[in-house]
Amino acid sequence: MFVDQVKVTLQAGKGGNGCVSFRRERGVPRGGPDGGRGGDGGSVYIVSDKNLNALAYYRFHPINKAERGSHGQGGNRQGKKGEDLRLKVPVGTVLREENKERILFDFLSPGQEFLAAKGGKGGRGNASFASSTHQAPRESEKGQPGEEKNLILELKLIADVGLIGFPNVGKSTLISKISAANPVIADYPFTTLIPNLGVVDVDEFKSFVIADIPGLIEGAHLGHGLGVKFLKHVERTQILVHLIDVSPFTQRDPVQDFETVLKELEAFNPLLAKRQQILAANKIDLLSEDKKRLDMVKELALSEGLPFFAISALKEEGLKELIGVLAESLDLLGEKTD
Repeated sequence: MFVDQVKVTLQAGKGGNGCVSFRRERGVPRGGPDGGRGGDGGSVYIVSDKNLNALAYYRFHPINKAERGSHGQGGNRQGKKGEDLRLKVPVGTVLREENKERILFDFLSPGQEFLAAKGGKGGRGNASFASSTHQAPRESEKGQPGEEKNLILELKLIADVGLIGFPNVGKSTLISKISAANPVIADYPFTTLIPNLGVVDVDEFKSFVIADIPGLIEGAHLGHGLGVKFLKHVERTQILVHLIDVSPFTQRDPVQDFETVLKELEAFNPLLAKRQQILAANKIDLLSEDKKRLDMVKELALSEGLPFFAISALKEEGLKELIGVLAESLDLLGEKTD
């Protein structure tokens, strides 16, 4: 099951208590305090792992606790430190506190580590309280409690290019033809229930990641259809390929489809509507002599100032040219950010 948002409770370990002890050794005429301090509690770290692609583990393990520190002992022996707990999450996971929008950490690359809950300090034993004026202390400290945090883990896929459009416009077919992704393809709406990632090889040394975002419909930003569940996965993409079905078998208006999806993007995040877009008219293999719908999309692209491609994902027509422009555009965007 694809899980991209979970609530977790993290409990760092409690510090061990300090010890009250006095030396009683044969041949040592004058003993003294030798109670050791408690060990520190283990901390909870969150680490990004390139081999993970969902947060399903935390659906069944919402509470995660680090080990507590051991108590101090006589003979100035310090308690053992509690073992740290390292929780793995996919690259692209955003970490924030429950009921707060502030982002604590954004895992953008493998191997990043964030201290989510710090372990409690171990308490001092009575040896730590000894002084020239206080030679037989019986004081000690209890270990401090570890931090407890309620956090939200939210996965936002990291892709260079996002495929957007209404259900059944051919996004899954397109990504299956230009990458090794193997999504479910069928002739009914919402066959794609999870975002699919694919790596597109441009040449021997160049590639980019493309994401098939499940179909958007009017009211998606309010939760209609698949709702905001997958809109967030568009946020990290640099370029959006807006796919429109121009076949004669759909009853929808292609221009209205474009405007509807654009409004949903803007309602969810105004910056998304300004993201670089490419308009692609799909299913041209199904067109007969009447190319009215294709001409409508061409005029739309011209009026919006968008690059336009007429393609057939199924027949692999126009895909090489589309991939080439995507690669060039990504290179230019990379140069601007350098």
